[in-house]
Amino acid sequence: MKYFLARMLFTSIAVLFVAWLLPGIQIRNGLALFLAVIILGLLNAVIRPLMIFLTLPITVLTFGLFLFVINGAILYLTSLLVKGFEVQNLFIAMVASILISIFSSLINWLARG
Repeated sequence: MKYFLARMLFTSIAVLFVAWLLPGIQIRNGLALFLAVIILGLLNAVIRPLMIFLTLPITVLTFGLFLFVINGAILYLTSLLVKGFEVQNLFIAMVASILISIFSSLINWLARG
């Protein structure tokens, strides 16, 4: 449970930082951030593996680069489900998902050491 809460906190910090960094993402309040991180985690656990399986031939043909599109789509879907968390378009969502992954991994690594 402690690890789960720490990962949620690190992901929240990463999402908040990326929203500050990119002009195409807006977070209206803390509740929207909290719900976005929860929904993003759930979609990554449930929908993402299914999408990866269904698009496996495309992913193989693009040497895994199609995973960026899947990650962006999950983030964009999160913005459609959570009121107060807005992502302008799929391209912004793809860039944001890459940055969120990098920053949350970096924060996670720094917290361990």
